[in-house]
Amino acid sequence: MSTHASYNMRSKSYYENDIKGTMKDIGGGKMVSSGTTTATGSKENFFIFSLVSLWYSSNIGVILLNKYLLSNYGFKFPIFLTMCHMSACAVLSYISIVFFKVVPQQMIKSRSQFMKIATLSIVFCGSVVGGNISLRYLAVSFNQAVGATTPFFTAVFAYLATLKREAWVTYAALVPVVAGVVIASGGEPGFHLFGFIMCLSATAARAFKSVLQGILLSSEGEKLNSMNLLLYMSPIAVIILLPAALIMEPNVVDVTISLGSENKTMWLLLLLNSVTAYSANLTNFLVTKHTSALTLQVLGNAKGAVAVVISILLFRNPVTVLGMAGYTVTVMGVAAYGETKRRFR
Repeated sequence: MSTHASYNMRSKSYYENDIKGTMKDIGGGKMVSSGTTTATGSKENFFIFSLVSLWYSSNIGVILLNKYLLSNYGFKFPIFLTMCHMSACAVLSYISIVFFKVVPQQMIKSRSQFMKIATLSIVFCGSVVGGNISLRYLAVSFNQAVGATTPFFTAVFAYLATLKREAWVTYAALVPVVAGVVIASGGEPGFHLFGFIMCLSATAARAFKSVLQGILLSSEGEKLNSMNLLLYMSPIAVIILLPAALIMEPNVVDVTISLGSENKTMWLLLLLNSVTAYSANLTNFLVTKHTSALTLQVLGNAKGAVAVVISILLFRNPVTVLGMAGYTVTVMGVAAYGETKRRFR
């Protein structure tokens, strides 16, 4: 969803094939006391709760920091900001995989595979930059409502790419997803056409990337888990975004240094924002690994609602009953779509 969702490297449906957990025997087949089992279960539940909390904090945090920097702080450089995020992802992905062994490192095996990853990186850059640009003009609450339509675009692109149809009930569930955004748009006091177009484009690009990824990296020899994919996509994204920022945002260096000189917290905010962007990816991967796809879907829908409430409290942006009603309809549609996908796949 929106900007934070743009950092989630794969769609929920794709994650189901990305990570397959294995059941581990407790106690090697020996009898285990109920007290030990209960203690183990409590620790696991606490670990998952902590993981989900960090996931929420990272995803919501990167949205709010993006909004604050781009709209409230005077740092009006969404391309350069995205480049900072990708730089942090490149460095931290390397450290996490090579040194901390978060996941086994998967190597690029051919020029063809590299070109596919580069293609995905370009689409990914477009989705993230578009999302960040939209935050300059739209309130986070409306940005989240538009971003929630990702399943609609995913279904459209999946059909165009594979010509495989879902059950009619699944497509019917997408009606409220779109209808809710139409309602929310009519009730949005701060509606901005260009911001809306950029947000919609970013959402479509994010969905297109997930579908494209499933097609390009579908063979067993080319599949990469999301963390390894991020490791290879991030440096490519930096190479693309750096000249783009210097050309399209020519005064970015001077303004950034000026803002940093006036307020030393500027550098801290940029660093925190970039690290949080990587944390959103890492925790999304870990939550997916330690929970089910259905749990991830429910948590994801709730996360969007939490982000809306927090943003309204922080930025005091005006909201209307019609706007909130539209967002609610969209979220309910997304939930219904996920449920029908689960039942009729």
